[in-house]
Amino acid sequence: MGRRIYKRNDLPYYPKLLCAVPFTPVQGNRLLSTDAHALRHLAATLMAFAEQADVSSLHVLFPTETEAGALTDMAMMQREGVQFHWLNDGYRDFDDFLSTLEQKKRKNIRAERRKVHEAGITMRHIRGEDIQDANWRFFGKCYRQTYREHFSSPYLNLDFFRMIGASMPENLLLVIAEFEGKPIASSLVVYQRNDKTGGTLYGHYWGALEHVPCLHFETAYYQPLEFCIEEKLGAFEGGAQGKHKMARGFLPTVTRSAHWLAHPAFADTAGHFLDNEKTASTPTWTSCANTIRSKAEAHSWRGFSICSSARTAASIPALPPTCRRVSTNT
Repeated sequence: MGRRIYKRNDLPYYPKLLCAVPFTPVQGNRLLSTDAHALRHLAATLMAFAEQADVSSLHVLFPTETEAGALTDMAMMQREGVQFHWLNDGYRDFDDFLSTLEQKKRKNIRAERRKVHEAGITMRHIRGEDIQDANWRFFGKCYRQTYREHFSSPYLNLDFFRMIGASMPENLLLVIAEFEGKPIASSLVVYQRNDKTGGTLYGHYWGALEHVPCLHFETAYYQPLEFCIEEKLGAFEGGAQGKHKMARGFLPTVTRSAHWLAHPAFADTAGHFLDNEKTASTPTWTSCANTIRSKAEAHSWRGFSICSSARTAASIPALPPTCRRVSTNT
């Protein structure tokens, strides 16, 4: 959208500056500082570099709340978004988790799981160190099928999945759904253990070669949730898009990004847009979140998000954040 607006006004959109972890929509450190003073210095240096460079804009995606504040202090605009996270309150098993939901939601989830079971589907968990090349090839087909169904092109390829399977197997779980011994669907999730929180699971990539009602929810949500409970992981970050996630126990949680636009008129327009966006979003997500669980006292509010006061999400294992100059139109 931004590129089209710049083009319509005969202004160059590229090059621009981007500070992010590729293909990783997860909050984490983007400014690698040792203390508050160093953080302020890094934020100021980044802004000074952007102002002196011949770029259209600077964007920092998914920084921590503290980093977002430091960047805002340097006159960058802050945007708040929403992701949906499931929090493990020390559940003994899946039924214990269901007991915290409203009766209607419990009934719906049990009905969905029953449909998959009655269709003759069995589920298999394969940890990273046990994933064979045949498993990766099957998952690759599922992954590509999802993009095909949405008339899009996949970002990642089979070699990438083979690479992470070899380099970080301790962080991977592949869930495979089978019918009469034949694999028909799969999902891939990544998890990181943490001594304080238990750890966090991130997901998901998913795809199916055959349609079975409710199979998506079973393979990509309920099976990973069971894994979180069994492994005592503290959270499951399910990403954006989400009333269907809220109906399954995921909670809206704030995410942040910081933006600077070199063109004064564009910057002013964007600032007004972000102000209006935040004002409009707050009551909507507050209303939705108030209906998600029967044990609302277990969670504390921060803005329009629900956050666990007892846990802090760990960072996903990924490539180091980079601040890169983008010079192509891809």
